[in-house]
Amino acid sequence: MAEPDALRDWVEGYLDHLSVERGLSANTLAAYHRDLERYTGHLRARGITDPARVDRAVLADYEQTLAAGDEEHGPLAPASVARAVVAVRSLHAFAAAEGLAPDDAAASLRPPRPGRRLPRTLTVDQVSTLIDSVERETPVGLRDGALLELLYGTGARISEALAWDVDDLTRVLDDPDAGLRVIGKGNKERLVPLGGYARRAVEAWLVRGRPVFAARAAGATPALLLNTRGARLSRQSAWEILQRRARAAGITERIGPHSLRHSFATHLLEGGADVRVVQELLGHASVTTTQIYTEVIVGHLREVYASAHPRARG
Repeated sequence: MAEPDALRDWVEGYLDHLSVERGLSANTLAAYHRDLERYTGHLRARGITDPARVDRAVLADYEQTLAAGDEEHGPLAPASVARAVVAVRSLHAFAAAEGLAPDDAAASLRPPRPGRRLPRTLTVDQVSTLIDSVERETPVGLRDGALLELLYGTGARISEALAWDVDDLTRVLDDPDAGLRVIGKGNKERLVPLGGYARRAVEAWLVRGRPVFAARAAGATPALLLNTRGARLSRQSAWEILQRRARAAGITERIGPHSLRHSFATHLLEGGADVRVVQELLGHASVTTTQIYTEVIVGHLREVYASAHPRARG
């Protein structure tokens, strides 16, 4: 007969709770299981087989081991440490609630704050190469050109751009002084200017490209950007368009639709725009979110200085 295993029963009970009562997906449960198996292995290696024997010192030691690595595992990045700590903290809260431990030993445990990841941006030359490489002689090229010009020219999120209808743009095309209406997160509305390059690309698409795709649709659609079947362009299709166009332009960096939004903000700030103006154009609720783009600029300046100044690396 197998020996009772309190740690195994503890973890299995918690995973059952996550599955039955919280309805987590199989992939999420598998991730929890991996993290908690490592944690209980850490406890066993220190002779701890009862959840009630875990104290704050044991938990601090485990968190340090996650960050530094051990004989069987390499060091984890801060984001991965944070994920593992959250799993352990939840496990101990479950133990206290179920009476497996007299109190919640991990109640004061706080996961590390991952460092901010700087946005991935393109240079002005790369953006120009990307957009200028699109041929504008076919309906597909006209559509792709309009998409790229709109994303870079307005800084809109891809979901915002794909939600535009023809009427949203014709209103602005008819009045050069009008702003383009954007509905952002939380249904918050903002107005952004429509530059000359984007304006001409949209006009060409509406006149020479969109009618071709619209004629293939099962019914009329108000959407501005269409796929070849005449339906509203999807996020996945927009992502594929950008990847295809980037490869054709010889851009090797990993980019997505948000890369043009990031580039829009960075290039405005590099050109002298006030950070609060950029905040309004991006639709950020807080200027703190926008200020991360200033870090991109400072990082770039450091790189240029380090490579160009004769006494930078003395």
